[in-house]
Amino acid sequence: MELTDILYDKQNGIANITINRPEVYNAFRAKTIQELIWAFRDAWDDKRIGAVILTGAGEKAFCVGGDQKEKGDEGGYGYSGGLGGGIGLEVENLHQTIRNIPKPVIAAVNGYAIGGGHVLHVICDLTIAADTAKFGQSGPKVGSYDAGYGSAYLARIVGEKKAREIWYLCEQYTAEECMEMKLVNKVVPAANLQEAAQEWAEKILQKSPTAIKMLKYSFNADSASIQGISQLSMGSLAMFYDTEESQEGKNAFIEKRPVEFNKFRK
Repeated sequence: MELTDILYDKQNGIANITINRPEVYNAFRAKTIQELIWAFRDAWDDKRIGAVILTGAGEKAFCVGGDQKEKGDEGGYGYSGGLGGGIGLEVENLHQTIRNIPKPVIAAVNGYAIGGGHVLHVICDLTIAADTAKFGQSGPKVGSYDAGYGSAYLARIVGEKKAREIWYLCEQYTAEECMEMKLVNKVVPAANLQEAAQEWAEKILQKSPTAIKMLKYSFNADSASIQGISQLSMGSLAMFYDTEESQEGKNAFIEKRPVEFNKFRK
């Protein structure tokens, strides 16, 4: 596959996947998701690979979710250029690939992990954050949501009350705050982030690959039912994108004006 939206390389048993759209804070479009799925599947099939590191290009962002400027192109309400159960993004497929690849995935969060980008780090096996990283949700602010892994699995990690706070208020949290809520495993100086992720990946490579694989499957088993919830979520999201309410969130973001959701409470 010709890669334009991500960087991908494999060295000494470690696959490095970098979302490479720094000009839009590494927001993803349909092609980005397709390339990410391809890279994860390539790492899955390569028996030499024992761990995967996912990060974002530049210093500002890990990923800020779906590119709002791509939403609604070509006359539709979803994202153009893909399938994804009607929303134009194969996000559910990507989430399942990250969860099911029998090798640990380390999120190296170098900046903003917001919206769909926040969900990506949540479903990774481990998260190492730069001390400059910021985390949070934005879906309800722009007429979107992730009622699957992005909410149900998040609640397993941080607890029901905190997960509701994260989604209902759409505030941003520092790396240290996320460390306290057990949403990240480790916080390091920004300059040391890639080195720290590499060090953990190398430690994983020293372990039995079969043991690691079976442990990952075991950890996943308890939350496997969320896959069905995720399917329902993406199906409903496709219908929601076809409403004026969702469009108001996108338009307000693009036009850089206050969103007017109150009119939909009448």
